[in-house]
Amino acid sequence: MSQILDGIQVLDFGRYIAGPFCATLLGDLGAQVIRVEKPKGGEDRYTVPVTSEGEGAYFMQIGRNKKSMTLNPMTEQGQIILKKLVKRADVVVVNVPPSALKKMGLDYDSLCAINPSIILTINTAFGTSGPYAERGGFDTIAQAMSGNMHLSGDAGQPGKSFAPYCDFGTASLSALGTLAAIMHKMKTGEGQVVQGSLLSTALTFNNAALIEESILHTQRQGSATRGQYNAPTDTFATQDGWVSVQVVGQGLFKRWCQLLAEQSWLEDPQLQTDQGRGNNGQRISKRMGQWCQEHTNQSAMAALAKAGIPAAEVLTPAQTLCNEQVVATKQFQTLDYPHSPAPAPIAGHPIGYSKSPIPAFKRAPTLGEHTQDILKGLGYDSAQIDVLKETGVI
Repeated sequence: MSQILDGIQVLDFGRYIAGPFCATLLGDLGAQVIRVEKPKGGEDRYTVPVTSEGEGAYFMQIGRNKKSMTLNPMTEQGQIILKKLVKRADVVVVNVPPSALKKMGLDYDSLCAINPSIILTINTAFGTSGPYAERGGFDTIAQAMSGNMHLSGDAGQPGKSFAPYCDFGTASLSALGTLAAIMHKMKTGEGQVVQGSLLSTALTFNNAALIEESILHTQRQGSATRGQYNAPTDTFATQDGWVSVQVVGQGLFKRWCQLLAEQSWLEDPQLQTDQGRGNNGQRISKRMGQWCQEHTNQSAMAALAKAGIPAAEVLTPAQTLCNEQVVATKQFQTLDYPHSPAPAPIAGHPIGYSKSPIPAFKRAPTLGEHTQDILKGLGYDSAQIDVLKETGVI
């Protein structure tokens, strides 16, 4: 079955999430992705270890649909192999600071000297210019700088998202940018540099709060799970668990008032707009909390669903895996992996296509699983490959 990116060759030199998941999304769409790792494996292969060999959950997810080869590009023979790989590639994905790119021979000028139409997709913490350009950084650092951590906590303690949304957001936006660059290349034959950063993603996701601060100088403080732009938007304890509720717009607020027998609040001048209700969120959340204390999760959800009010149970990871909606819509593909005590549920490609369905995933590769095949494809014979291994090039 033909896929959208059939024939596109991608070299994945990324680390952790922002670079590698960009390449993963391209691989889902049919690109041939070669993940290039250090001979002993990258640190990200072993993050959140789940197998007897120490390989990690993130790698199981992000390594799907890729081939793996090991290579030390800092050696003379490694540079020769690198140039051969680049010659055949359409896209190179990296996420290291600019100075490291130059040392590895992966800066745009070096790549263009080998392949003038190459697309270089760079993901960094802070961008490739400015006073922080050479600094490293991770998801949490971008969350902190964007104002999100301040607003996600409460007045006495900053908070963060457990899921690394800056990493996955940057990867997704970079995949979008790479697709745009591929379209440009198809039209003009030109390659280019595509740049994403954790900071730019974090600022994009938190932009509305920053606009408000710039214009109105509100100096908002964190309110944990309670929203500040509408209400009730919060997480509430029931008799046997927790539910999350979000009421946005006058129509939903009217339904909520009817459910809780608080019709008089519809006439309250302070509660006539979403922002007015957000400003009075503590009072509204207190009332919702009282109602939830009269219910179990099941009865609360039944009543909220009947009233047409958006709500969900707060699920543990174990409960998420067996949730009826998650199971019914087949959100996961279950893949075996060597040395794993159980199959891994890999979240499917996050976008659906009516004309271009995504085939079943191939499991993430073991370290260097395809090195010999790739090198033989570049013209190396078995004896030469043995020498490369003995000398630490692969």
